[in-house]
Amino acid sequence: MALKLCLIFQKFVSCKSSIYGSHLALSPQTGSLQVQKPNRQHHCKMGDNVDLEKCFEVVSNLVSEAGRLIARNNETRQEFVTKSNDIDLVTQTDKDVEQLLMDGIRRHFPDHKFIGEEESSGEGGVKKLTNDPTWIIDPVDGTMNFVHAFPHSCISVGLKVNKVTELGLVYNPILEQRFTARRGHGAFYNGRRIHVSGQQELGKALVTSEFGTTRDEEKMKVVNENFEKMAKKVHGLRVLGSAALNMSMVALGAADANYEFGIHAWDVCAGDLIVREAGGVVIDPAGGEFDIMSRRVLAAATPQLAQEISKVLTQFNPLPRDD
Repeated sequence: MALKLCLIFQKFVSCKSSIYGSHLALSPQTGSLQVQKPNRQHHCKMGDNVDLEKCFEVVSNLVSEAGRLIARNNETRQEFVTKSNDIDLVTQTDKDVEQLLMDGIRRHFPDHKFIGEEESSGEGGVKKLTNDPTWIIDPVDGTMNFVHAFPHSCISVGLKVNKVTELGLVYNPILEQRFTARRGHGAFYNGRRIHVSGQQELGKALVTSEFGTTRDEEKMKVVNENFEKMAKKVHGLRVLGSAALNMSMVALGAADANYEFGIHAWDVCAGDLIVREAGGVVIDPAGGEFDIMSRRVLAAATPQLAQEISKVLTQFNPLPRDD
């Protein structure tokens, strides 16, 4: 009877208990149910010998260090150079922060891979996402804001193992806004557990989006068309100038949805997990499954709101994809 009860309880709580790295087992000494904690490195195939707690601790410390650099340099307007066009900017701080993060991570995890915004802007382009532990980094998301000392820019870091996002961190050091999440452990803002708003109605929703870093005629036609259509239906529209912060606002419950065409993997990797761990949904703007390499995203507080928005949006497929 005890063995049968054990099997029933194991099946019932297997999903929930796996979040915390534990499982139920029948004690051979007492015949009672006990919680046992397996070797974390082999738990739930989180990756080959990947210590996620150490990963989170290391990147948290590095992001704090990098944040001090950004906050200090945000006090004055920054010099910059352009990348793909006149509004796609990069500063020395972007490069310094990305290097600081990558060097620090390599010291602890020399076999881990990277997909970074500034690294990917070189001749090699975006590196292919594999099953290897891969850090996806935007050193300064909202560089245009940063150049103008407008206080809405952030560091965005996500870690994928077996192509599954295991942790995400978005940090605006200027306003001291830190959003964090680990898969199965919830989302947090400055250490406080957060949840999405739960809004289901488009007419009561505050929605964020962006113009993006390209101004080609075809894309701008779609962007302006969507702004016009959404403005007639939503409670309000906001443009913060940072995709990662837009998604973090959805997780916080301050915004109800965010959509964008033309983002990159490093803009949304961390935010995707933070929104989902806060109870929200992240899908493709057409209503299908989210593909991090597609350069398209729709995050919302509820599935109902996400689907309502997807029906309104004029679709656009940015090329090339990130893969």
